Amino acid sequence: NISGALCISQAWPGMARTIYNDHKRFLETYLTLYPGFFFTGDGAYRTSEGYYQLTGRLDDIINISGHRLGTAEVEDVVNHHAAVAESAVIGYPHEIKGEGKMLAFLPLKCLSQSYCTAETLAAELRELISKKIAKYAAPEYVQVTHRLPKTRSG
Repeated sequence: NISGALCISQAWPGMARTIYNDHKRFLETYLTLYPGFFFTGDGAYRTSEGYYQLTGRLDDIINISGHRLGTAEVEDVVNHHAAVAESAVIGYPHEIKGEGKMLAFLPLKCLSQSYCTAETLAAELRELISKKIAKYAAPEYVQVTHRLPKTRSG
C-alpha cells in the first residue's frame, strides 16, 4: 500500500528512444529523474497484493490560492457525479492570483434530460468537491461539452 511515481525498469518493444531534435530533453524528462528507470510521468498506487492503480499525471498541478492541486484529483471526484461521463480540469490565468482558477469541461451522460442544466450541475459539483477535497478546489467555471478532445491514442 504505497503511492509514488510509476517507473519502468526494463525497455519494451516500440518504446520511445528520443525526442526528435531534442535528445537532451528526452534524457532529462524520462531517464535522469530516476536513474536506471524510465519515468512515465504518471503517479501510481500499489496495493499490498501487488496491483497498480494509476492516479494521474504528476506534472498536471494547478496552484490555487497557494494550494498545489492535481487535476486528476479533482477529475476523480467530478467523475463520481451520476451525470458526468468524463471530465477534464485545467487552470487558467487570474489577474491577481496568477493561476488561481479552474475550469472543468464535462461531457454528460444525460444531455437530453432537463435536470442536467449547467447551473445545477456546477452547484452540485462545487458542493461535492468541497466535501471530498476542499472548498478552494471547486472549479470557478463548468463548461458542458459533447465530448473531450482526444489524442490519436485516446
